[in-house]
Amino acid sequence: MPAARPATAVPAPTAGAVPPHPLPTLDLLLLAVSIGGISLSAPLISATAAPALAIAFWRNVMSVGVLGPYALLRHRAELRGIGRRALLLAVAAGALLAVHFALWMPSLRMTSVASATALVTTTPLWTILLMRMFGVRAPRLVWSGMCVAFAGVLVLTGVDLSLSSRALLGDSLALAAGLAAAGYMLLGAEVRKTVSTTAYTLVCYATTAVVLLGICLAAGTPLAGWSAGAWWQIALLMVTAQLLGHSLSSRVVRTLGPSVTSTAILLETPGAALIAALWLGQWPPAAALPAVVLILLGLVLVARGGRR
Repeated sequence: MPAARPATAVPAPTAGAVPPHPLPTLDLLLLAVSIGGISLSAPLISATAAPALAIAFWRNVMSVGVLGPYALLRHRAELRGIGRRALLLAVAAGALLAVHFALWMPSLRMTSVASATALVTTTPLWTILLMRMFGVRAPRLVWSGMCVAFAGVLVLTGVDLSLSSRALLGDSLALAAGLAAAGYMLLGAEVRKTVSTTAYTLVCYATTAVVLLGICLAAGTPLAGWSAGAWWQIALLMVTAQLLGHSLSSRVVRTLGPSVTSTAILLETPGAALIAALWLGQWPPAAALPAVVLILLGLVLVARGGRR
């Protein structure tokens, strides 16, 4: 999951979520580039000859290195003036993002790219459930979509269990990663009510890097010692998934609307599966394909329900 998708993964159940005018062609092209960058994430992680936790750590360190100078130059006053509550929430969001990475990226080494990507994109479902715990009611179509998607989850995990217990463990990690991402996005949405995206992202990614460093040290994960090609792949991951993928989706959500953007991001699953098949020769089991379709159909229903 890809990382996580900070600004667009949860459809907003508010009026006016769908733009009243024809969708801008330029923004649709930018959205297509964004989906392409995000779709490359899972296959690239699978292909990189470095520990998954180390990839997650360096991806965030590199992101901070890119965003840091700009944020300190243009948002220094804002960073100094962030309130205590907003700062604590941003740090908590960063910690949850670290958990998301620490669960999802290793899952790609245990189960197929198609399964891991489909399961991690259940983030909107977990978000709806968490919001329900705080008294926010969802439309009936959203709940119908959740039932369809979770039916797909059950089918997919059953298929992977028939393959190996390791594949089932990978499915479980990807599903838990989706839950962690839901908490991360809910906290981030609260912070961004008073803090700019740039300032929030810097604090969040820096926290994520620190937490992942602690996890790597505790797990004994080496943070260096692999080939130059692996370092280039990590840098490519940061550029494609982080800067092009999520940054462009954050840019176009203002004009295309959260429902259109979040529904389009679901194309990450077939996109990642196709790239993994053509590049890595990793074809998902035929029995898993109906389950993936059920998950995507459920998420589309959730996105459509969020527009009403």
